[in-house]
Amino acid sequence: MNLIVKKDTELKNIYTENSACAKEHKATPEAPIKMYNGYIVPGEDESAKRLGEKCVDELKKNIIADFERTEEYCREHNEDDPDLMVHVSTFKIIDGIVYMTYYANTGSDAEDPNKQEARFAFCPINNPKDMTIVQVQKVGEILDGKKIDALYDTILMYKGGDEIYIMWTASADKQYYRFYCTFSISKKTLSAVRPNRFKVGDITNDFSMSGIKDALACNGIPYKTMFVDIGIMQKLTSRIENGEVYYYTGAYSGYFNCIIKSKDFITWEYVSTPDFINLSLWENAVYVLGDKCYYFVRQHECMQGFLTCYDLKEDKWEKPCLIRDTQSRSDFIFYNDELYLIHAPIDRDGFGMIRIDHEDLSKSKIVFVAEMKESMFYPYTDVYGDDAYISYTVDRKHIRLSKFNLKNYIK
Repeated sequence: MNLIVKKDTELKNIYTENSACAKEHKATPEAPIKMYNGYIVPGEDESAKRLGEKCVDELKKNIIADFERTEEYCREHNEDDPDLMVHVSTFKIIDGIVYMTYYANTGSDAEDPNKQEARFAFCPINNPKDMTIVQVQKVGEILDGKKIDALYDTILMYKGGDEIYIMWTASADKQYYRFYCTFSISKKTLSAVRPNRFKVGDITNDFSMSGIKDALACNGIPYKTMFVDIGIMQKLTSRIENGEVYYYTGAYSGYFNCIIKSKDFITWEYVSTPDFINLSLWENAVYVLGDKCYYFVRQHECMQGFLTCYDLKEDKWEKPCLIRDTQSRSDFIFYNDELYLIHAPIDRDGFGMIRIDHEDLSKSKIVFVAEMKESMFYPYTDVYGDDAYISYTVDRKHIRLSKFNLKNYIK
């Protein structure tokens, strides 16, 4: 692929001070869910496991490409240091081109945020060998006077037009931020890097660990324990509000998870967080249909994730339904007017699919349980026609893209 990738001149004064706030920071209690509506156990459904075997066979036959920087890729492109560790993928297929993000370590095979870099790769879906892999940001770089000393989850978002938004978590002088840049599809160039922004009420701060905490505190909103890094989920759904299109997704840090929305992928507005006591942890899947926002997240110190729904008009959360053996990142997909949850088990060697019952979450039905019998981390799924394309990490060595046909599993 004929390509010239370059970064615009880095901007100055890109960081802002948090808005002054004299209000006390308040903590949200954390404990197992006591009141719930239903308990789904995918692993006990033998017919779902048999159907899952069919899906595994299809996925293994339909592998499209691996997107990490291999020794072969380095030789062909006169580059050093092939990837020794890769993790957490997101993709979008636009006009026959697959665009993929992930983070990588070329120094060791460890998942070590102090040695990682954000990656962006793309290739024609019918010619994966014609692949371009771009380093977006690497630990050790200086961004407007601050040293990038750690780096984590890297995602992409697209709402049409010429620009793809690439976003990632990085620590600058020991303060975690969400950063972004844009990629021009036509020019094949990267923009300068800037911090995202986090808005709660009338308060807008940088999308940083302290920015989130201060913006919530200024609005009297308590929050759970946040630690290490902060994230934004990849799956987007839109809703028109006051004549403007808002894009919804989830945000998280440690035990804290919330719904956020944005008009421009730059400033993200806080919407809500579950109002019942729970043990939520890391990535929270979000999907908006009309006035309802469906929500799923794993938990810590127990074997269950929880599925719930937030009414955007009534500002009301539904009683959650528990789902057994759910860990890692989960995701929603929409197909033939039905919503499905893609969830991953604790052993991280497969995934499952559940059809969501819009009237009663506890009556949601297991579609299949796919046991890959090999490493399968952090599945991310997008639907094109009748095909579900799925990217995932294999043993932190490969960023893989495959697909399966939904008609084979959904009646």
